[in-house]
Formats: sequence, structure tokens, C-alpha cells
Amino acid sequence: MTLPVTITVCTIGLMVLFSLSYLIARRMDNYGIVDIVWSYCFTGVAWFYAWAGPGANSRNVLVAILASAWSLRLGTHLYRRVMSHHPQEDSRYQQLRLDWAGVFAPKMFGFFQLQAISVVLLSTPFLFPTRNTFPGLNIWEISGTIIVVIALLCEGLADAQLAAFRRESAHKGKVCNVGLWRYSRHPNYFFEWCIWVGFFLFACGSAWGWISIIAPAAILHLLLNVTGVPLAEASSLKSKGDAFRAYQRTTNAFFPAPPKSN
Repeated sequence: MTLPVTITVCTIGLMVLFSLSYLIARRMDNYGIVDIVWSYCFTGVAWFYAWAGPGANSRNVLVAILASAWSLRLGTHLYRRVMSHHPQEDSRYQQLRLDWAGVFAPKMFGFFQLQAISVVLLSTPFLFPTRNTFPGLNIWEISGTIIVVIALLCEGLADAQLAAFRRESAHKGKVCNVGLWRYSRHPNYFFEWCIWVGFFLFACGSAWGWISIIAPAAILHLLLNVTGVPLAEASSLKSKGDAFRAYQRTTNAFFPAPPKSN
């Protein structure tokens, strides 16, 4: 497929998928499932690009595997979290019900469609490499692969350390400041961003791949200013109070660094 046709087919397919997801969410009365759908979508998109692109098979498959490793891990993590609280809805969507009272249904449908568009935009690092017909991997692609793999492992480690800390009854109400959490208040978010930096570097090995800078830039903005750090910090302050304020004074919010003296 040509590049315009590939993007068009992908966009239409995602809009249909998110329309169906909206109907399912409405029936469940839990719009938090959009996060699950959003995460899993990247696996399908990456493999579609790999199939439709004229690039070298080895590169196409590699970028699809990397995208799937991230997508399936995140999607499964969110599925477990959302379904463990169902029918209680994520607080973000409870707030949207209040903010959009009276026009909630059409606005939420539009919100679902925006998620489809965001997947298309954020998938650019998976698109351009599948147009590259050169048979071997270049330094950009090798570097990007290494960063993605390391960041995935570190993000998984951060999540595992937090889960282990929370399992201890003696830690109830306390702040997790062990392991990677000693150096960053949100190491999972930091390594999530690093994954997208790796995807971007991989794309830079192909023509027009630099355009995919939009992906790590958008993810960084979302994590630092919208749905990541601000919401997590507000929740922790509410539940842990002064203990978390002390943690804020000694530990960087995002980029890992040695703890500061209190």
C-alpha cells in the first residue's frame, strides 16, 4: 500500500474500533475501558504497518515486535487495574461525567474518536521504518532497540518493586522509596517516556522518521502535565499527606537522581 492509503485505512479502522468500544463502555457504564483499548491498539497498528509496508521484512517484524511488547504489557496492566475496580469507574471519567453533564454522551463519543487519532499520530515511529527497503539495521535502529528493551525491563522492575512494597501490611500508608523509587517519584513514567525515545530513535534510521519526534514529545507532555505525574501526585498527597510531602522534598519527580537531604 502507498503511504497515504496505509494511513487512511488505519485511521478509518481505528475510528470504527473506538466507536464500537464506546458502545461497549456505555453498556458497561464504565468508560475507563478506553485506556485498555487504546493500549492494545498499538499492537494491531504496528503489525498492520508491517504487513502493508514495502520495507525489509526483518525490520518490519522487529518494529512490530517492539511495539507489541510495550503495547501488550501496558494493555494487560490496565486491563487488570480497570477490571479489578469495575463497576467503579476511574476517577478521571467520574470527573468528566460531572464536567460534561447534559452533553456527556456526544462529548464522550468525541473523546473516544480523539483516542483513535492519537493512536495514528503516536504510531508514526512504527510507520516510517516499514517503508525502508534497506535490508540491514543501522545504528539508529540498533540504538533504539537497545533503549526500548532496557526501558521496558526497568519499567517492569519499577512496577514490581511498587507492588512488592504494597503487599507488605507494615507499609500501609507509607511511601515507596526503595529500589528505583529512591531516585525518582515516578520511575515507571520516566521509563515509559524512555521507551518512546527508543521508538523515535529507531524511526530516525528511515526517511522522514524524524517526524515521529511528535510521539516522545507528546508522551512527555502527557506524563508531566496532564494524566501522569499531576494526578498521581494529587492522589498520593491525599492518601499519604506529610509522608509524601517529605518524599517530594528529597526525590526528583521524574528524572532519576540521587536523593537530596531533607
